[in-house]
Amino acid sequence: MIPSEIDSFFKENKGAYIFGYLSYEVKNHLENLKSNNSDLLNFPTLHFWIPQSIYKLDEQTSLFWGDSSETNFKIAKNIHHEILNANASIAANFEARTSKDEYFNHFSQLKKSLQLGEIYEVNYCQELYVPAYSIDRPYALFGRLNTCTKAPHAAFIQTKDHYVFCASPERFIQKKANTLLSQPIKGTAPRNTNREKDRQNAQNLKNNPKERAENIMIVDLVRNDLSRIAQKNSVKVEELCEIYSFESVHQMISSISCKLDEDRTFWEIIGALFPMGSMTGAPKLASMELIEAHEDFKRGLYSGSIGLFDPNGDFDFNVVIRSLLYNRQNNYLSCSVGSAITINANAEDEFNECMLKAQKLTHGLK
Repeated sequence: MIPSEIDSFFKENKGAYIFGYLSYEVKNHLENLKSNNSDLLNFPTLHFWIPQSIYKLDEQTSLFWGDSSETNFKIAKNIHHEILNANASIAANFEARTSKDEYFNHFSQLKKSLQLGEIYEVNYCQELYVPAYSIDRPYALFGRLNTCTKAPHAAFIQTKDHYVFCASPERFIQKKANTLLSQPIKGTAPRNTNREKDRQNAQNLKNNPKERAENIMIVDLVRNDLSRIAQKNSVKVEELCEIYSFESVHQMISSISCKLDEDRTFWEIIGALFPMGSMTGAPKLASMELIEAHEDFKRGLYSGSIGLFDPNGDFDFNVVIRSLLYNRQNNYLSCSVGSAITINANAEDEFNECMLKAQKLTHGLK
């Protein structure tokens, strides 16, 4: 029912601002797939809503759109104040659902699938979690995370059942008029306080043949996905394996664009592109089947996408990575991380890359 329901929702609310998210489990409605792994977060498959008000939180709290009631203004001002204080912390010890030995075992099995030619690349992820933790100041915690990471595709969501603290550096898909842009990330290196060593880390990443191979495989996958909904000969690689530097890591990012071939619905676009190749691997379907077989947790919102629609129909959606996800009903806190495995990948290096990605979230907010 999801395709008809979501298209009806967008049709009924045409001309409105719309916010929302898609969980990774949307894949089960696009392919003959299922998810039976452990899930203590219990995010809905998807969730979209129309805001009452939109406020800009810059130097001042100012109404951007919608209801200008005093009640909404006070709520926005309080949230803004808490975010600016940014002095909350996570004083918790995260447990690994997958032990290092188990990680190495699954890594070895996935390498066999690569050697047999069943896949060319797979994004293998693991979950770090705190089974019972109380978050008392969510806005201040998001402010702290946002200050620490300065992530360009960050997002905070609060519902009755959940918090989302997302510090994503990655764009899934952006639509402007009839142009689509996707910017997959593959390739990570640490920052260094020494300027010369930091520059060298970035240069080493740019010239690393393994990281470039991973990135280019996903670029090819995205090009193929976009071609399903693009005008003929309109798919272009705008940037290939460029290095972007963030607060804690350097990332290798490519940019691929296309022109839509007609007035496609949102679900048609999602059907062609989701889940994003950077979080699955290639070929996409075979990789997702192996992910389900080897991972020991249900990804849920992790590897999904958070975004918003403008009234003119343009939209911008991120990739849900570098995030803390929280269930408010059972106080379950989760942080998931992963990396791409290719034929030349080394288990120790990939495990360490996962821990590097998690560090800012699991240790940097204490």
